[in-house]
Amino acid sequence: MKKEIFAWIRDIIIAALIALIILSLFKPIIVQQHSMEPNFYSGDYVIAFKQAYKLSKEPARGDVIVFHSELKDSKGRDKNLIKRVIAVEGETVEIRGGYVYVNGDKIEEPYVLEQGISGVMEKVVVPEDCLFCCGDNREVSVDSRKDEVGFVSKDQIVGKVIIRLFPFNSIQTF
Repeated sequence: MKKEIFAWIRDIIIAALIALIILSLFKPIIVQQHSMEPNFYSGDYVIAFKQAYKLSKEPARGDVIVFHSELKDSKGRDKNLIKRVIAVEGETVEIRGGYVYVNGDKIEEPYVLEQGISGVMEKVVVPEDCLFCCGDNREVSVDSRKDEVGFVSKDQIVGKVIIRLFPFNSIQTF
């Protein structure tokens, strides 16, 4: 009887340790906005790799990240946002004619919901240790183009989205 009890306790401790290790590396996220359509829909379940940018790799244009924001949800809590990296520190970004230009070059954005609706924005330089991020559904996205989000500090990053797990017919790695 004692052996069975110790075996159960051992198994519970091992399971708890495995869970702690997994949760220290990965963050499950349920998408709750429409700002990343057509690539991510409200209700999609994604996993962000929390260590992606802590191990030496830097964020790159096109990465989809989750980051802390000062925006509040309906319960008054800070919201995590999921957005795409458009420009990194030191790059210039401007929006004219509805298209995004980085370092003076119009960038190709095959992932956006609708081409040519990014609005207008004067040229800005992305500050050190910051990113310029936008949603793929530019019409509704609150992102770096808006003062309430602005540039995203690398310290705000929760992780890089690496896989969509749900809905099951849309499982995809990134």
